[in-house]
Amino acid sequence: MRSQEIRKIAPEMDPLKIGMGWTLEELEKPQIIVESTFGDSHPGSAHLLEFVQEAVMGIKEADGKGARYFTTDICDGMAQGHDGINYSLVSRDMIANMIEIHANATPFDAGVFIACCDKAVPAHLMAIGRINIPSIIITGGVMEAGPDLLTLEQIGMYSAKYQRGEITKEQLTFYKHHACPSCGACSFLGTASTMQIMAEALGLMLPGSALMPATSEDLRKMAREAGILSVTLAKNGIAPRDMITMKSFENAVMVHAAISGSTNTLLHLPAIAHEFGLELDGDSFDRLHKKAHYLLNIRPAGAWPAEFFYYAGGVPAIMEEIKDQLHLEVLTVTGKTLGENLEDLKDSGYYEKCNRYLEKYGLKKEDIIKPFDQPIGSNGTIAILKGNLAPGGAVVKHSAVPKEMHRAVLKAKPFDCEEDAISAVLKKTIQPGDAVIIRYEGPKGSGMPEMFYTTEAISSDPELGKSIALITDGRFSGASKGPAIGHVSPEASEGGPIALVEEDDLIEIDIDQRILRVIGFHGETCSEEEIEKEYDRRKQQWTRREGKYQSGVLKLFADHAVSPMKGGYME
Repeated sequence: MRSQEIRKIAPEMDPLKIGMGWTLEELEKPQIIVESTFGDSHPGSAHLLEFVQEAVMGIKEADGKGARYFTTDICDGMAQGHDGINYSLVSRDMIANMIEIHANATPFDAGVFIACCDKAVPAHLMAIGRINIPSIIITGGVMEAGPDLLTLEQIGMYSAKYQRGEITKEQLTFYKHHACPSCGACSFLGTASTMQIMAEALGLMLPGSALMPATSEDLRKMAREAGILSVTLAKNGIAPRDMITMKSFENAVMVHAAISGSTNTLLHLPAIAHEFGLELDGDSFDRLHKKAHYLLNIRPAGAWPAEFFYYAGGVPAIMEEIKDQLHLEVLTVTGKTLGENLEDLKDSGYYEKCNRYLEKYGLKKEDIIKPFDQPIGSNGTIAILKGNLAPGGAVVKHSAVPKEMHRAVLKAKPFDCEEDAISAVLKKTIQPGDAVIIRYEGPKGSGMPEMFYTTEAISSDPELGKSIALITDGRFSGASKGPAIGHVSPEASEGGPIALVEEDDLIEIDIDQRILRVIGFHGETCSEEEIEKEYDRRKQQWTRREGKYQSGVLKLFADHAVSPMKGGYME
């Protein structure tokens, strides 16, 4: 094993490990890194230590030795509304970097990776592809819903209602104090929940273990089983790149379509694929989504909190519905194919156990996961739009866009930061028929923060939610809904066309035809030649902005981040 080979050439290794309590016998065993984002940073990480301990005990039961390592993540929710959100995307790459350092500075034979939330799960997946040692992931599950099934993504809506005078301060305070009754990922299908599902869909988790309730005994058992399996993986020496192929990623994209997953997945899966030596782009998402059925009735697009996903059978239940569209022959961390895993679950009592939870609420599986032939939608949930405003592409979750906005011509109202845009929305200076343009918020502009509060202010306004669009080179929260188009590439800081938009330029959106383009000026349509000539003139007059950050990690990120449509990772 790798650890034993290093012992032969690093004489300090044994005495240093003995110094922290390792026995002579443990030095000879398979050595497993147990990496997690445990820390007092937010509800998605504060509980992970119990799963770390379960994994370590499982490793010991299987006659291995586990070593705990920690790189805590941040919380997008706590970072909202101030410059803290600018650190969100770069934190993904930094966590992956630290895991690489941990795993390679003191070589291990295998790893158990424990994470829960938005950037932590993709960071661990990126690191697994990069270090390429036998690996398994356990995710930290989902928090319980609050009173009347209150969930955190509703707080942005209630905050906007309070600012407009539609609810009292006391009502807002009640919602804030009861939206997070336990640890775990926020209980809606945001980025955290989506990426937990993606980790299982890729084949790197125990079947059925994604998005379990964080407080459940089932999840603790899964963590111990993961520890046991990691020792087998170490002995067999099957590395992630031996298992995970482009077909694995296509499976994940098909699951993403079926669940109406977060648009941030288009940042994360391409970045993960890159670390596996593969290329997954926005066009791949668009191609696969076009033939996909959207089945999951979970918030924010659906009716129920995310814990109900597990009660309905979780990832395996979704996969059973879309089985004919999956590559069932791909290998998984169990050592079996995806198809074999699905057959095993049918015989294990897994679905019966899950559905007993659902029965307590008087619900059936079909209330949560629709049958394939009775979908919520039949053309996926994500579209990649292109045109002279986004030559490199832009992403929209069309399943969350009102039908009135699937095809529209709007007047541009450009803003160079989110703060100015949300002020205009809340003050109602934005009118029906406008396109709110928020630019200089891409990876090179300000770290690519979420436009969460702006999207909530728009979608919670009955009039604006059906009559305007938000277009940005930034990104959205996984909880966002409404007429929002993001990841516009090239971004404004690179001199992309979004930087050149002026007041009352006419913007055409056609989701069915995958179009996002400028078609005129000052309320009048123009020929393509006239538009090209005008934008060439504006380009010549455009001056590159000085970066928002001139030192620190965000300066490093701005200097090295690739396009949002490639994954926004650093290279």
